[in-house]
Amino acid sequence: MPRPDNAFEKIVSLSKRRGFIFQSSEIYGGLGSTWDYGPLGVELKNNVKKAWWKSVVYGREDMEGLDAAIIMNRLVWQYSGHEKTFVDPLVDCKECRKRFRADHVKGDKCPECGGELTEPRDFNGMFKTYVGPVQDESGLAYLRPETAQGIFANFLNVLQSMRRKLPFGIAQIGKAFRNEITPGNFTFRTREFEQMEIEYFCKPPQYLQPGEKDDQQLHQEWVEARYNWYLKLGLSPERLKKRPQAKEELAHYAKACVDLEYLFPGSLGWSELEGVANRQDYDLTAHSNNVPEADLQRLKLNKNEHSTEKMEYFDEAYADPATGKKGAKYIPYVIEPSAGADRATLAFLCEAYNEEQLSQPSDESLAPLKEAAAAALKSIGKKIAEAQKKPGQDGPTLEQLQAIEKALQTALEKLPGSLLEIDAACSLPGADRIELLKKIRLVVGKLCDEHTRTVLKLHPELAPIKVAVLPLKKNEPGIVETAKKIRAMLQPALRAIYDDTAGIGKLYRRQDEIGTPFCVTVDFQTLQDQTVTLRDRDTMGQERYKIEELAGIIAQKMTV
Repeated sequence: MPRPDNAFEKIVSLSKRRGFIFQSSEIYGGLGSTWDYGPLGVELKNNVKKAWWKSVVYGREDMEGLDAAIIMNRLVWQYSGHEKTFVDPLVDCKECRKRFRADHVKGDKCPECGGELTEPRDFNGMFKTYVGPVQDESGLAYLRPETAQGIFANFLNVLQSMRRKLPFGIAQIGKAFRNEITPGNFTFRTREFEQMEIEYFCKPPQYLQPGEKDDQQLHQEWVEARYNWYLKLGLSPERLKKRPQAKEELAHYAKACVDLEYLFPGSLGWSELEGVANRQDYDLTAHSNNVPEADLQRLKLNKNEHSTEKMEYFDEAYADPATGKKGAKYIPYVIEPSAGADRATLAFLCEAYNEEQLSQPSDESLAPLKEAAAAALKSIGKKIAEAQKKPGQDGPTLEQLQAIEKALQTALEKLPGSLLEIDAACSLPGADRIELLKKIRLVVGKLCDEHTRTVLKLHPELAPIKVAVLPLKKNEPGIVETAKKIRAMLQPALRAIYDDTAGIGKLYRRQDEIGTPFCVTVDFQTLQDQTVTLRDRDTMGQERYKIEELAGIIAQKMTV
């Protein structure tokens, strides 16, 4: 079935309940849009980062890694342009005191309460800090708002120490900080976040030799490579798209930029996961000394009076077409694929979330549900009639009531196989204000517990736990001992756990809900012939294998 309207809320609830993501500082009331990754969340996010690094660094011959400092010399941000231009227009509501970005507000009234707004004023999005014991201008520094500048500042260091030739790239994963005016939507937009960024340096068009790819070709190759990475790890092509930025969206120095957007559930809708930009020679020129005036004017840059280096590449293979003279020095172009580790993790979590009805309740157990639904539909019908006669009354709107009525009627007609659809109908906008729907949710909730399952169909490479080893009987010493030995055997190669805290059916459901691809069940037959049951999360199919074959079989299935 398609995603229910409340899928995002269910994912947030599951994230806390099962240890993926917690509200930071929750015991003190939290802190706006800051989140902590729990035991399963940190595994999932680490696996996303590992998969990215494996793809863009280990999977290529033209990449190096870097881990630059979070706090850098203030001059980095002065010459990158952040200190002057990393600002947003800010307005405050005089009534409710809420704060908004002026360019996100339509009209001159508060979008929350309709109150009067203040005049816009500039707000710098960088977090300030101070280096040293005295908090004055001389010690002013910033928490980096992006990881890219650390790569640009280290361009010559990497080039020389690793003896690289163009084209080559530098990859970095690290924390960045932006003092967002209106953060929100769970972990999608936060003040502290983690980036996965690449700066891929290449030759400007005028220095290309026959057969070499130009910056536009390399840009397109990176767009395709990054798009395919998300597909390989499980995102649906129906929910992932490439959106080229329009000319008016581009920064003045950008030649092109393609945003990879994912269709999140709920109000987020189509939102950016990653941007792949052709930034030409802007960034390295900004951090270079002795730049010709013509280049400064072309790129709209101020003269750099503090840098000790010119970010040049010496191309010994270049031959001047006019003179035949060998060698040339120039500032490279850069292609920048910039992704968010938190956004990617959230997208994989949303894509993986599924609800399935596995069995059908009896007519007898459906009777209370049908009775509650009939009463609710009768009440909704009256509310619709009242809303048509007197529009604007307190409560759900006419459109909301009609949508709930239609969805509930349609779901009831499909019983007994539509428990999840009934639950979804009771979660539509406005449903929380209809008292009789709360009774339906209570009844259908109990039926869903018995006849449905929630499953995270995460790619095995991303799943926090790869294998759960489960004893059929926890009070049988031989079974428990064997299960624990199997878990110890598997653990060095992959994340495996042992669990005996419930019956086998409930244990399967728990592992489904956190995305564990495989469950190994140790039973009485195991003690006789040294075989175990291997259960697949997605198909729920079960096969028996020899214990000695288990590690190889699982490794094989993980790569399929």
